[in-house]
Amino acid sequence: MTLDVRESIFIRDLLKRCNFPSAGPVDCAVSGGPDSMALLYLAFVAGLNPTAHHVDHGLRPGSAMEADFVSDFSRSLGAGFVAHRVNLDDGPNLEARARATRRAALPEGVLTGHTADDQAETVLLNLMRGSGTDGLAGMRRSPSKPLLALRRAETHDLCRLLGITVANDESNVDPRFRRNRVRHELLPLLDKIAQRDVTAIIAREANLIADDEHLLDQLASAIDVHDAIGLARAPVPLARRAIRRWLSNPYPPDSATVERVLEVARGLHPSCDIGRGRRVFRSRQRLELE
Repeated sequence: MTLDVRESIFIRDLLKRCNFPSAGPVDCAVSGGPDSMALLYLAFVAGLNPTAHHVDHGLRPGSAMEADFVSDFSRSLGAGFVAHRVNLDDGPNLEARARATRRAALPEGVLTGHTADDQAETVLLNLMRGSGTDGLAGMRRSPSKPLLALRRAETHDLCRLLGITVANDESNVDPRFRRNRVRHELLPLLDKIAQRDVTAIIAREANLIADDEHLLDQLASAIDVHDAIGLARAPVPLARRAIRRWLSNPYPPDSATVERVLEVARGLHPSCDIGRGRRVFRSRQRLELE
């Protein structure tokens, strides 16, 4: 593929802002959409010898064609390709179940194509869930999410520039899913009210909060969350943080759950429900989870 000077500069700029691992080979989660196809291409250009992993949930007619897009593009790059087929039924909590199913199917340490736009959506979703500052920090910067500094418009532009055939997942506009409403309704409204690009602001604030989170996590890690007396006497912000670290599975509990656990630690209640069929109880000045 021959690129002109402007196109080459654009790709070099994207690569400079990516946070790829220092060496390959790497595994990439590639759905066939523009973000993940851009991820695969940039990993290839970075010399990381990528392998594309595509998960077909079997939920939509023609989903197998998306695997063909990924397979063909991988082959054109000389990259590896692995197809994963999972069985998932439509119904309640589909987003969460699909995410858990993908996580189980994909190899550990797989790279994902999350962008700054995904980061802003995640922060707003966490805010609506009542997450603490750990949720407001969004997805942490790491080599497993190398595109977090890029915008969705840039990954789409890259695919158009390279003529990459991408999949069109109609579930990305389905209003049943809260993330889609945040993406297509809430963020455009916030942009209109603020008269500026709110996504960039939220993503930048998430990075700042994440730096503070790292320091506070180090302080909270010294607290024995099972020691009810010690937890009750600890500074409240650190006690809350220790509880969130304890109960994150994989996502942190909401603030109301954290406060209920603190009340158990203080002896106000013998136990409390924390959701998903679990509860925390106090016995002999120790907190246990069942």
